[in-house]
Amino acid sequence: MAVDSPKYTDWQQVLDLLQQASAQQRDQLLFKLLLTHDEREALIARVNIVHELLNGERSQRKISELLGVGVATITRGSNELKHQDDDTKAWLAEFLAKNGSSSL
Repeated sequence: MAVDSPKYTDWQQVLDLLQQASAQQRDQLLFKLLLTHDEREALIARVNIVHELLNGERSQRKISELLGVGVATITRGSNELKHQDDDTKAWLAEFLAKNGSSSL
């Protein structure tokens, strides 16, 4: 007798799903179905947090004020960035700067 378990059990499976949806140009639909409005807004804030931290022109307090999020949220983003190597941070900074003004 097989034990019931969810089909999707790890992060890589979810990433693969998102890549497949993107390849079929259905990623926006999938995100709208999977994420609530508040979760989508939080994701926008997280992208902006990382962009602002990498840009380095504002303090964490100023980023918090700009985005309307708590300083602790900014600190968590900063701590995640500390785990990345310089090449990854450089790529991400360029990627976010280049794509920020256009629709992704």
